[in-house]
Amino acid sequence: MNKPDPIPARLAALKTTPTPDLKQQWRDLFDSEPPPFNRRYLESRLAYRIQELAYGGLKPETIRRLERLGEELDGGDRSKRSVRLDRDRPITGTRLLREWQGVEQIVTVTADGFEWQGRPYKSLSAIARAITGTRWNGWVFFGLKNHRGRT
Repeated sequence: MNKPDPIPARLAALKTTPTPDLKQQWRDLFDSEPPPFNRRYLESRLAYRIQELAYGGLKPETIRRLERLGEELDGGDRSKRSVRLDRDRPITGTRLLREWQGVEQIVTVTADGFEWQGRPYKSLSAIARAITGTRWNGWVFFGLKNHRGRT
């Protein structure tokens, strides 16, 4: 008889795993410090990594196809592939997620700013201030900049 696959149970357990334990799993699976992003990001990346290690990653032909598509978009200029969120806004429609004091905060990037709880805002810092009651750099609060100020 076949043994049941433990991976689905391991993935389901991520939802109830305390955040410090998720960060430790990140260290174990990626051999690096976890990024300063929200819990949902950690869960999704950990879930992908667990499956990747158990079942294998992308096939080489898929990787080659993705690289070819990227070259078609940027003309082969790898410098254009780096995301510079401090200079370029995220694409309209992007959803930024941040957990604050146990509550998930969702911000949508709009054509002329941002939307949080159905209200328009011109800056992420204004939203971060509304959420926390203190002054924050909005880009840092939503994990779009690391602590050194680079993206």
